[in-house]
This record gives sequence, C-alpha cells and structure tokens, in this order.
Amino acid sequence: MARILIRGERQLSGQVAISGAKNAALPILAASILAGEGENCLAPIPWLNDVIVMLDLLQSLGLEIETDGVGTVYVRAANLIGWEAPYELVNRMRASVLIMGPLLARLGRARISLPGGCAIGSRPIDLHLRGFHALGAEVQANHGYVEVQAQKLQGAYIYLDYPSVGATENIMMAATLAEGTTVIENAAAEPEIINLAEFLNNMGARISGYGTDRIEIEGVEHLRGTKQVVIPDRIEAATYLIAGALAGGKVTIGPVDTGAMRAVLAKLQEAGCNIVSERDNELTVLPSACLQGIDARTLPYPGFPTDVQPQLIAILTQAHGASLVTETVFENRFQHVPELCRMGAQIKVSGRQALVRGPSRLTGTTVTATDLRAGAALILAGLVAQGETIVTNAYHIDRGYVQIVEKLRALGADIERLPDI
Repeated sequence: MARILIRGERQLSGQVAISGAKNAALPILAASILAGEGENCLAPIPWLNDVIVMLDLLQSLGLEIETDGVGTVYVRAANLIGWEAPYELVNRMRASVLIMGPLLARLGRARISLPGGCAIGSRPIDLHLRGFHALGAEVQANHGYVEVQAQKLQGAYIYLDYPSVGATENIMMAATLAEGTTVIENAAAEPEIINLAEFLNNMGARISGYGTDRIEIEGVEHLRGTKQVVIPDRIEAATYLIAGALAGGKVTIGPVDTGAMRAVLAKLQEAGCNIVSERDNELTVLPSACLQGIDARTLPYPGFPTDVQPQLIAILTQAHGASLVTETVFENRFQHVPELCRMGAQIKVSGRQALVRGPSRLTGTTVTATDLRAGAALILAGLVAQGETIVTNAYHIDRGYVQIVEKLRALGADIERLPDI
C-alpha cells in the first residue's frame, strides 16, 4: 500500500513546472500505431504509471520504443504485428481502449478486454463501438472481451449521444485510414482532442473542425512518423493553483495554456483566489484575503472539468459560507467526501450534489485515495490540516501527477512518501 504523509499548516511559495498532459500523451502514443513508416518523436511525455503501461502495451504489439529518460519518446510502428492487447495491461488502465481505433485502421482487427482504471462511475465504451460499426466494422462482445473486424473501413456520418472524449479520439483515429469522408457530430472539443488531431494531421491525415462539435476526417491511404509537442497538463496546473491558494505565499506555475483553463480560473477567482498572469504561459496565485463560497457544475469542455471537482471541494472547505457543487459527468465522483469529512470538513451529499459549508478546521488523520483526483484533493486538504495526514492507496495519485511529492516539497510543503506496506 503506497502512502504519502503530509504535515500541514506550512506556507507554500515558489515555482512549479507543469508536465505534459497525460490525457493528451496517452491517445497520441496510441495513435503512433497508425504510422506505417518513419518514426514519431513525442515530447514532453509525462513519466507516469499509465504512460509506462501504454508503452508496455505498444511494445507487446510489436512497436519499437526508445526514450531519453527525461520526457522524449521515440516510437516506430512499421513492424506492428499484434492485434490483441494483453489482459494484464488493459486491466491496469482504462486508456488502453484507445488502441482499438488505430489497430482496426492498420490491421483490420482488434481485440481487447474491457478496460480498468479509476472507479468513478459507469464509463461504457458503447459509443466507441457504435462508431466502429458505423465505419463498417463487425463488433463482437463476449465474456469480458470486445473484438472488432473490418476488411476496409468506410467513411460515415456518426452522431455521438454524448460528447465523449475517448469515443471522439478512437473514432477519429480509425477514420484517418478509412475510404471516403467521416463526420463526427456532437464531438468532444477538449484541448487534448485538438492536440491529437494536430498530431494526426502532421502524420498526413486530413482532419478539420477539431475543437468544435463537428469534426470531419477525409481518409488517406497511409500515415508516416512525425514530431509532436504534447500540451501542458491543465488538470495538474489547476491542482497546483489550488494548492497555492490554500497554503500559499506566492506560487507560480508554467507552462500553461490559460485559454484551456478559463472555466477553472473563473471559478477560482469567483471564490476569491488572487490569480494573475505576469508572463506568457505562466500563472501566479497570490495570498487571498478571504475565500467565499460559490456554486459550480461540472460539464464537458469548455465547462468546468470533472477532473478538478474534488480539488475544488477541498478548497471550498476553507471558504466562508455555503457552496453547492453539482457533478453531471460521473455519478460516483464524491468518494473523496467521506474522507474529507473525517478530517473535519462539513459536506453533505445528495445525489449528484455536494453542499459544502466552511471554513472548517481540518485535522490530520489517515485517509484513503479512492481514485486519482480524490487522492489529489486529500493531499490538498492535508496541506492546511492541523497535524499529520496520511493518504493511503497513493498509487492512484501516481497515475496522474509527475513527482507530486517532490514538487510540493520544493514549494515548502512538509510531505514525504512512507515505506509501502
């Protein structure tokens, strides 16, 4: 059992380097399968457990992987031979499902077990499969496995019932090598989608409309290797902004894409956080006089991201008055609330809404990270809690944050990893 110890009530100050976005790096790595020739040079790739699993998965399919150890990964997919993903790797990471579209496009076949990942609610892959079926693939699902086959994919009009990021990415990747034109309506518009589409276009794909709810893909015969810059992690950036606002002197983060963080910045500023941009691609949070309660609702991009909801609740425990947070994306994403309440937070959950009253005097205790972002929220709470907080199941946190202990310690936090049990 991985554990992190935080001794609270230390002021933070300094600078934090934001890593490449995991949610951009994983689909880009999966898309490397599509390059029938040449080499893909990708950077900065965040060295996270999920990324390591993806690299292992790609190698199991015959791809050649090299890395310089500091964030650049080289991928060669000319010798792609495998079309079935090993269960032991897929079970460790939900993003494994993203290899289905590229494998289907390159080899005409893909087989994968139903993916694992954080238990934050129902996340079926039916939208992925409906998209593949619309492109002409035969879909079979039996005994926990999904298999798709097609002699040749054909362009199609695909309407998504929900703007799913994963489904948009998977269908977009599959359609790059299909015959004819594919239109994805009600597509996701996240910055990570844009980053992936730019990568595919750099490989020779013909994609337009990305960043809107209507994406058009004109199929091509083959793709080749290229270079791609991975965007900064906007969720990591939001987490450190909240850390600075909770326990800060002056904390600067960068690089960041401020445009991709508008919803988060608007809500933090509404709560009274003093956030300024002194340089391009940087944000600084300054000490705030008094935090105030706010209402917030998670929504698909460009709305407030569900991946920042737990961290937002952590800071709202220190805000004056009542806050109402509504979760519309995942039905089981308040698992961090009982743990925060054990530290002294005043939070009541009813259905998909959490009522937070503050400010609360938090006291350190042993709490459990039930998922990636819940773990981040508990660390944030530990930064302002009196005494010692121990966050167990910290392996969840390591799936999404590069060297979080070292980065917080550099800001002045009293934080360390404890020996695994």
